[in-house]
Amino acid sequence: MLGAVFSFALMAIAVRELQRHMGSFEIVFLRSLGMLAITLAMLPRAGVATIRTTRFQLHLWRNLIHFLGQVLWVYSIGALALATVFAIEFTMPVWTAILAALFLGERLTQPRLVQLGLGLVGVLIILRPGAGSFHPAALAMILGSLCYASSFIFTKRLTSTDNALAVLFWMSVVQTPISLVAAIPDWVTPVLADAPWIAGIGAGAFTAHYCMTQAMRLVDAMVVVPIDFIRLPLIAVVRRAGLRRGVRSAGDRRRAAIIFAGTYYSLSRERR
Repeated sequence: MLGAVFSFALMAIAVRELQRHMGSFEIVFLRSLGMLAITLAMLPRAGVATIRTTRFQLHLWRNLIHFLGQVLWVYSIGALALATVFAIEFTMPVWTAILAALFLGERLTQPRLVQLGLGLVGVLIILRPGAGSFHPAALAMILGSLCYASSFIFTKRLTSTDNALAVLFWMSVVQTPISLVAAIPDWVTPVLADAPWIAGIGAGAFTAHYCMTQAMRLVDAMVVVPIDFIRLPLIAVVRRAGLRRGVRSAGDRRRAAIIFAGTYYSLSRERR
């Protein structure tokens, strides 16, 4: 799951760079195309049998919902600060916990509730409700978070029969043509300088979803998804390192400590 956290954070930076001249649908298309290329490159060694599935309808619904969440996420990254986008996105573990309890029968134990509660406190430190104007893109990211949570529930169901490579393959197959059709009206031809960022979003998306799917196979969704809270202080550190090297606020340290404490407490109790 930590592999997924780092991959999502680096992918967000690549998206931010490409958004200087590309639209959201084109970026999602390039991400899906990169994932498909990596998956196909792995097939000769893994074998075609690894991507076979008897649950295509479940894959289809998962990826339609995830595609909507991805577009809303990319749009929000272009309209809001990265730390703000991630802060809103981190209502996702709450949605996931509710959906997992309703549809997967997972239990809302005390350690899990503590982790969710401390994670949300860290989120509120960034959002500071009432401290300023509310950007419309924030509503888009809230809906995107709900889409992501729903896709995680589908992923958890799929891991009972399909492996991680199959989940990524069908994700790419479904989302690549949809995003291409949506991107064509505002298509911008990439230039050579875009190549590292395009490679970054493709590789980052592949490793992020591969790690996430593998984590889902091992433990309950309620345990896996809240670990993503760690991405919030991580992206703040990355942003400050790139823009104002060496500068850290008390708020950064406070939210990082709160989020880490909740995650560590929950995981230590899950081990017992």
